[in-house]
Amino acid sequence: MAKLNQILAVEKGVKASSQRSVTDAYHTIQKAPLLSGLSRTYQPIDDEGEQLPPESTRVQVKGEQVLADVAKALTRLFDVTATKDWTNTVAKADVVVDGQTLIEQAPVTFLLFLEKQLTDLHTFVSKLPTLDPAETWTFDDNAEAWRTEQVKTTRTKKVPRNHVLAEATDKHPAQVQVFTEDIVVGYWTKTAFSGALPARRVNELLARVQKLQDAVKYAREEANGTDVEDQQVGDAVFAYLFS
Repeated sequence: MAKLNQILAVEKGVKASSQRSVTDAYHTIQKAPLLSGLSRTYQPIDDEGEQLPPESTRVQVKGEQVLADVAKALTRLFDVTATKDWTNTVAKADVVVDGQTLIEQAPVTFLLFLEKQLTDLHTFVSKLPTLDPAETWTFDDNAEAWRTEQVKTTRTKKVPRNHVLAEATDKHPAQVQVFTEDIVVGYWTKTAFSGALPARRVNELLARVQKLQDAVKYAREEANGTDVEDQQVGDAVFAYLFS
């Protein structure tokens, strides 16, 4: 008895072959000369008249035969697809992670859906922002965010100063150089906050997603190992359509 995964393996090829056959039939049936035939003979008025050979053209394409060929090609596709879809209604498996069953008897169609969603989720988690590793972070319950230790810095102000290069005399004024000096006038106390996640947390989430992805793949393979019961629907369909 065939397995579902075997039906899935041949389905793509059967579909391509059927589509090709139907396309070829469509183009063939559009060529009017191939469907046309001719037979004619010549008889002169009297026995002494010129004798001409008969002419004939054979019909190369017959509509009923084209219909039969299309029915044959599509019957195989209908039967394979029906067998797959009928089996999909009973093909199920458990999703198990680390010995814990997360989902019981998941249908194979849902497992395919879940597999795609987890691929997108893995991409999302991998792009989560992480805390700057150059800082030391602790979680602040009041702010509901991560915070750094307080850093104290000074605030300065430039104050002009005079530097006497030479004292004044009775003949010359004093020589003074003006310069500025940075004077501490206050202090800044800075604390940085962040809503990003620790890299450790992101890595843990990625590991969980990956584990579930693997579990879903295993479950899908198990479900795809379900025995199939061949469905014969094509003959009935085309017996009605083309009879």
